[in-house]
Amino acid sequence: MGPADQARDGQGQADTEDRDANYLRHSFAIARRATSNGNHPFGAVLIAADGRVLIEAENGYMPAHDATAHAERLAATQACISIAPEIRAAATLYSSAEPCAMCAGAIYWAGIGRVVYGLSEGRLRDLTGNHPENPTLDLPCRDVFASGQRATEVVGPLLEDEAATLHEGAWDK
Repeated sequence: MGPADQARDGQGQADTEDRDANYLRHSFAIARRATSNGNHPFGAVLIAADGRVLIEAENGYMPAHDATAHAERLAATQACISIAPEIRAAATLYSSAEPCAMCAGAIYWAGIGRVVYGLSEGRLRDLTGNHPENPTLDLPCRDVFASGQRATEVVGPLLEDEAATLHEGAWDK
């Protein structure tokens, strides 16, 4: 690889990092919307390879107290129903927090090819404590994906301090 190739590769990496930060902040905005709607501060957005927003999902715990209505799981379910497998495979799911084991399983089964997350599961557990509405599992999504038969690329934690601010005061109840 010559200097011109290295420069292009470096620019490509910078473009990817900028794109990831931009869409991750979009998931943060969705998490804030979830909070304003009376839900837990989690959001996810599925982005096509060409940059189109395919699906937005916010946490849906309320009003039914559905503990499985995590933003990532809701996005994965909607993707299975409405998006072709080849588009899902090339898409990226941006999530305000690391997908839990349930959500990582849903992402895997949906065939979504890439995940970028803000807040790590470990740091989330530090913030939530032993809150009855979020008994956080200590199981990194990378471990869940590594158990599968197809690759899922994972980037994160990214912008973790910014992602943590979404949870300020949310778990004090």
